[in-house]
Amino acid sequence: MTNTGTEAAEQGWDGPWYRVRADRFQASFLPSAGEPLDAVCNIDVEVRLTADGSRWSATVFTLAEVERLMEKGSRTGEDLEGRCFWCSDGLIVRDPGIDNITQVLTGLLDCGDFAQVLHRLDDE
Repeated sequence: MTNTGTEAAEQGWDGPWYRVRADRFQASFLPSAGEPLDAVCNIDVEVRLTADGSRWSATVFTLAEVERLMEKGSRTGEDLEGRCFWCSDGLIVRDPGIDNITQVLTGLLDCGDFAQVLHRLDDE
């Protein structure tokens, strides 16, 4: 893992996962093979909070990706012919990229909305 000089203390590849470690959490992303990390616009993330070890998940989309998916639905008839979009653990961000998503996660922790936005995973 490499040091980024931002809130994220370390980030790098761990098998198929791209992991970002910050003071308060570790975020594990699963990008598609060959996908540029600064262009990620639709990705699953699992976040483990440092304070209590709790695990959280979200599927993160950019606004542009939601628009693309809705346009596709209008052509294929999916999602009420593209009239709606939903995802049970969806988080929509304005800008693409792992760094941007990490900044959003940090912001959600800062403002206290993290637990309302992400889905808590049950530990076995």
